[in-house]
Amino acid sequence: MTDIARADLSKKYQRYHLIFSIIEFVLGLGFLILILSTGLTLKLESCIRRFVQNDYLTLIIFVSVVGITEGILLFPLNFISGYIIEHRFNLSDQKLRSWLWEHLKGLLISTPLMLVIIIIFFALLRRFPDMWWLLMGSVMVLFSIILARLAPVLLFPLFYKFKALENQTLATKVADLCQKVGLNLEGVYQFNLSKTTHKANAAFTGIGKSKRVILGDTLLNNMDHDEIQAVLAHELGHYKLKHIWKGMLIGVIVTFLGLYLVALFYKSSLILFNFDHPAQIAALPLIALLLTIYQFITAPLLNAYSRANERAADDFAVNLIGNAAVFISGLNKLAEQNLSDRTPHPLVEFLFYSHPSIEKRIDRLKNI
Repeated sequence: MTDIARADLSKKYQRYHLIFSIIEFVLGLGFLILILSTGLTLKLESCIRRFVQNDYLTLIIFVSVVGITEGILLFPLNFISGYIIEHRFNLSDQKLRSWLWEHLKGLLISTPLMLVIIIIFFALLRRFPDMWWLLMGSVMVLFSIILARLAPVLLFPLFYKFKALENQTLATKVADLCQKVGLNLEGVYQFNLSKTTHKANAAFTGIGKSKRVILGDTLLNNMDHDEIQAVLAHELGHYKLKHIWKGMLIGVIVTFLGLYLVALFYKSSLILFNFDHPAQIAALPLIALLLTIYQFITAPLLNAYSRANERAADDFAVNLIGNAAVFISGLNKLAEQNLSDRTPHPLVEFLFYSHPSIEKRIDRLKNI
């Protein structure tokens, strides 16, 4: 395949994903607006309370009905973008049964966690109607820290098989590279990413004693040792430059600010939808609506911050390995393997990209 044909294929693939992401967002937002503006949430709560008296059981049933309905509405989009398109562009050979099982597994794990968060939120909203946002922000920050600590050892293995990096030569090189930046890892692992996708990925995950480097088998099979080290050096740049902790701090600020603003708008908006009080179960989708709007507004700003971190990590990687050409080679292979759009429209990049485009990254690296 020529470079031009490959570039056209990448743009087409990314365009499909962008379109479906926008449609999914609009449908999700429209669903919340619909059930609130038509009084469906009030009718649903009233219907549930004919059979259930306990507020928390009513909440669980209410959230389950709303969540299942939205899930059914959005499932066709998830199926097309997550299965059909991936197979159409030869980025996956995963069987339908396997894809459905992985999707179901994700729901079985995320649903109980979400219900716990919602129940805690509802309890805080009832008991502290004016300060719930501050307490809930604290709960979410604590939950995020616990999840970051436990996910690599408890959640990730539920989806992929992790094992110590088999190639001892590469493992030694990775260990030496980590020592250069003063990073003591729990381990370096490889995992069977190929069971779901042909795309490549590497990551630095965990905090505290769960810190580890994970390398997808698709990455290991497509790059030589020097390129893998260059990609890993980029991830180590995030660690050394404290992007993880800075990102968490910014996340905390954004979370508290968002909950505070939502609390203000929520209280003043209740009358618009004929709700009686803030802790009314039928009113809770209004909070989801306001949070969705807030996330939409702040996402481009957070993406801009993320892109700045990615550029800094690129510079760090080149300085660490002392060879920009190797890193550029690795980035080119990643872009080709993942069908990345090398030259997205500037507006699309600003709104949706957490990383600078590949061409911009490579142009910068050539001038270092």
